[in-house]
Amino acid sequence: MTLISDVASDYFALLQLDLQLQITHETVNTQIDSVKLTTRRLERGVATKLDVLQAQQVLDTANAVVPDLERQIAQEENAISILLGNYPQDVPRGLPLVEQTLPPEVPPGLPSSIIDRRPDIREAEQNLIAANAEIGVAKAEFFPQISLTGSGGGAFGRSSAFSSLTTSQLGIWSYGAQVSQPIFTGGALRGNLRLAESQHRQALIAYRQTIQRAFGDVSDALIGYQKLHQVRVAQETSVKDLQDSVSTSLIRYRGGITTYLEVLDGQRSLFNAEIVLAQARGSEYQSLVQLYKALGGGWQ
Repeated sequence: MTLISDVASDYFALLQLDLQLQITHETVNTQIDSVKLTTRRLERGVATKLDVLQAQQVLDTANAVVPDLERQIAQEENAISILLGNYPQDVPRGLPLVEQTLPPEVPPGLPSSIIDRRPDIREAEQNLIAANAEIGVAKAEFFPQISLTGSGGGAFGRSSAFSSLTTSQLGIWSYGAQVSQPIFTGGALRGNLRLAESQHRQALIAYRQTIQRAFGDVSDALIGYQKLHQVRVAQETSVKDLQDSVSTSLIRYRGGITTYLEVLDGQRSLFNAEIVLAQARGSEYQSLVQLYKALGGGWQ
């Protein structure tokens, strides 16, 4: 389950970086056109040298982001390759992040028993069962370990049977050396029983705490999945508004109504907002992976 979660998480991170790189390349191409536009306007005397420098500044900023994103992509591909048991290599892509389909909403009334599949709960449960069994073993040690039958298979009398607990004579009535333990190590046996009972209580507390942590993980994952979805939707609206704003600013600038500074501020804001949107998309898928893991393997 950890392997599946790690591969899925790294793959979504890789797709997020791909999207950010795509956005950056698109911004570079847009800014190259902006630099050309302001340069032509400067040559015609309708723009200033400052306009050209400001357009070039945004272009330089976007160009500087490209190598770092390429570095992160290569390292993410290496991480995925190693998880899959391969040497570092390119990772083939499926659908881009914006085309990935999220599963349906988490169904209502999901039974809490589904988290019984979690390995940490199974481990704690088995530890509790083992500790409970140790109590049975410790109590059994109090029972005299003697043979109730003679060497010929016949039963012997009560007095003869229990006399073997206090005598060392070897005769027809067989008994092991351990028959003296209940008499001479009674204190140790009581201590072993208290130890076993204490270990059982510890295992019970650990089991309860493991379940509590599991419910906490599920609650965190459900909240994260719900809220990060809302963040992504809100960020999409913000990007659309900024796209409209930049388009309007360019029209105003070409018409001589405003300076290039207005266009520049809009383009910077749009670039940052698109990067944040890519991160929000990635975070939404990452929260899905966390929910899968918290539930012990999804909700199927």
